[in-house]
Amino acid sequence: MGLCLFLLSFLFHSLYAHNDFFTSIGQMTDLLYTEKDLVTSLKEYIRQEENRLEQVKEWADKLDSLTSTATQDPEGFLGHPVNAFKLVKRLNSEWGDLENLVLKDTTNGFISNLTMQRQFFPTEEDQTGAAKALLRLQDTYQLSANTISNGDLPDPNHQRANGNLKYFEFQLEKQRKAEAEKKEQEDKKREKKVLDKRDAQRKRSKDPLPERKKYEMLCRGEGVKLTPRRQSRLFCRYFDNNRNPWLLLAPVKQEDEWDRPRIVRYHDIISDSEIKTVKELAKPRLKRATVHDPNTGKLTTAHYRVSKSAWLYEYEHSTIEKINQRIEDVTGLEMDTAEELQVANYGVGGQYEPHFDFGRKDEPDAFKELGTGNRIATWLFYMSDVSAGGATVFPDVGAAVWPKKGTAVFWYNLFASGEGDYSTRHAACPVLVGNKWVSNKWIHERGQEFRRPCAMSEME
Repeated sequence: MGLCLFLLSFLFHSLYAHNDFFTSIGQMTDLLYTEKDLVTSLKEYIRQEENRLEQVKEWADKLDSLTSTATQDPEGFLGHPVNAFKLVKRLNSEWGDLENLVLKDTTNGFISNLTMQRQFFPTEEDQTGAAKALLRLQDTYQLSANTISNGDLPDPNHQRANGNLKYFEFQLEKQRKAEAEKKEQEDKKREKKVLDKRDAQRKRSKDPLPERKKYEMLCRGEGVKLTPRRQSRLFCRYFDNNRNPWLLLAPVKQEDEWDRPRIVRYHDIISDSEIKTVKELAKPRLKRATVHDPNTGKLTTAHYRVSKSAWLYEYEHSTIEKINQRIEDVTGLEMDTAEELQVANYGVGGQYEPHFDFGRKDEPDAFKELGTGNRIATWLFYMSDVSAGGATVFPDVGAAVWPKKGTAVFWYNLFASGEGDYSTRHAACPVLVGNKWVSNKWIHERGQEFRRPCAMSEME
């Protein structure tokens, strides 16, 4: 029976033994249950130890009283034959029993459990990743070490971590020094590549702020560039996508989030039960999210994308099929050539720095293996509310869209000509407090030739 339980536990844990715990809050929750199990095991060990020591104490108290009386008149005490017999008996056998009691090892259960669980513990890489996340949150949201250590974050349910200030300051400063030079070099190299690839329109930009600054400002809710005149042209409406039969009786709630590029949000577009199903299907498969390396053409992990993701296929569950059909009805775009539903869960300080969803001119083979052309549009579901941080921002145009559970945002990545819209360069801000779950569909060009998509370019 014990072997079966061990094997079941091993199989269960092996599903989550992907390391990189810090990149997914969803999977980190399993660590809490692991720790709770260890605490239960530790308390059982303490109970056994207390019981053992109580027996030893009772023995000591009894003999202390006996020997105190006996030593007042040793000959008189031993003159009684029963007392003499009991003394011999105690020294010959009972003290041996006490020795065994004192030497009894009650640690086996706890140590065995700890040893088994240890193989599923976070690694040094996780600790380093979490420390970097704290630095990232400090930089992006302009927080002090005192703010983080005291738990003074915008979360009324957070318990203050009193007494951690010196520890945090030391650890963060140590990590900052270790990473500063390396990060600076990597950022400069990456930013140079991005700048070299920018469209002529972007190169002519007169905005003096570097992209990184604009990105961090938008994450803090600053620098949003929407004039009152432009704001007045944003509306909410019930939308049936040109009288789509499936939307006539139940049109969706559509809200304009931004005008150029046009970004719309759909409210109440995915139910709580559907979200629960998607998360349950995705969680066992979550793996460190990757990015497309234009130099090698392969997928690789990157420090600027901190999350875990999984891909869900519509044949696996009717809910996925319904979700895909709903996206097709609302957008008017073909889903057969779209990529599968990608589910992502962000980790400690989880983020995805500024990037394009579509393949640029200097990446002609970006999606060649799919054979479905470029990514024409992006559909993004928000499957959780986020207490603080976690916005989707568009640095070039100064737009920020905040997560709201049950909603989705949609935008086109390409113009009608097939040229990429460089203003759609976007990012997922670091999650300051909360657990961010999203899922998205990347919709491709092929199959859209005879489609009548929803009017997304009317607002000019």
